[in-house]
Amino acid sequence: MKNIILFASGGGSNVSAILHYFKDRKDVSFPLIVTNKSRAGVIDIAQEHNIDVMLVDKLVFTSPVFIDSLDVYKPDLIVLAGFLWKIPTFLVEAYPRKIINIHPALLPNYGGKGMYGHFVHEAVVNNKEKETGITIHMVNENYDEGTILLQKKIPVSEFEDATEVAKNVLALEHIWYSQVIDNLLT
Repeated sequence: MKNIILFASGGGSNVSAILHYFKDRKDVSFPLIVTNKSRAGVIDIAQEHNIDVMLVDKLVFTSPVFIDSLDVYKPDLIVLAGFLWKIPTFLVEAYPRKIINIHPALLPNYGGKGMYGHFVHEAVVNNKEKETGITIHMVNENYDEGTILLQKKIPVSEFEDATEVAKNVLALEHIWYSQVIDNLLT
């Protein structure tokens, strides 16, 4: 059995897509969702799927004892699905090559601190990019700089606004993130 811990800060659409992808698998378990937002929609998703929720504040999250809380769940993989805090170095070192993230742009462009969600899509549109996409990558000590596992591109029309771009990028995320997770488990 492979245990996957999900980290999310928002509504949880990627968490939902991942859980749906693996719903019939007997070899994969999702024992825990970690969130830093007490009103995150992902909490409702966790409850629907009988998944434990761990609400963390900065003090807990940035303390090395946080690893003890995760180790109880024996994670084989930690998946960031819209989790907005930088992962502390001690956590990266405790789970080498076992933490992945998805970014709503083609890294290295539009990555780094503060580049998430609508900020990314607005920058893409404002810079009149011809294409955008997703990057799924390993997590290291720096924002959005880990080894790239997969990138998928889509065109950006001159008539699209940031909201439309976001919708199209999210559709890519829902298709590809689960497949990359699945490949890492084998």
